[in-house]
Amino acid sequence: MSEQSADARRLILVEVLDNLDPRLRHQLHAALTQEAPGTLPAPGQTVVIAGHRAAGKTRVLPLLSRLLGREGIDLDKSLEKSSGRSLRTWVAEDPKAFRAAERQALLGIAPGSLVSVGGGFLSHHPDALEGMFTLVVPISFETYRERLLADSSRPRLRPGVSLDEEIASVFHEREALHARVPSIPLVDFLRGFWREEGS
Repeated sequence: MSEQSADARRLILVEVLDNLDPRLRHQLHAALTQEAPGTLPAPGQTVVIAGHRAAGKTRVLPLLSRLLGREGIDLDKSLEKSSGRSLRTWVAEDPKAFRAAERQALLGIAPGSLVSVGGGFLSHHPDALEGMFTLVVPISFETYRERLLADSSRPRLRPGVSLDEEIASVFHEREALHARVPSIPLVDFLRGFWREEGS
């Protein structure tokens, strides 16, 4: 863990919450301060930031990097850079190759890293996360839908149906798949720091 003052860590914790789904913010702030144990990674354990598309994984990555004192890796950006392909094009033209590449990229990262993975990772590669400290960034369906309707840069996953139909079906299917993956709610992880600083 990084050497920071209690005040500095608390400010980061609040900033993380402020970058999450505004519809969940009040609930998450309340959960952060409840009398319940938090969950922190073991020393040297890889920390993976996962969850739905548009949940805010990219926004919280640098904040968790500061909190943990580890360099953060955005797996999607890393794949774009190493392949020379845009994610949007790659997913549209060859989704199988993309899924294989993202899995291999995560497995090739040094133990103890901090990495954010794409929205489909939990659904497609649950076994690749074994032994890792997998955090799930929460998002409500309403915010997910709003963000995806407003962001035309994201790849379409089911171009044969309307965007609204795609958004609804992908969200609900992935919710069911995510529930099967051993993971830690982001707020439980943050509470580990909050209680550590408050004790």
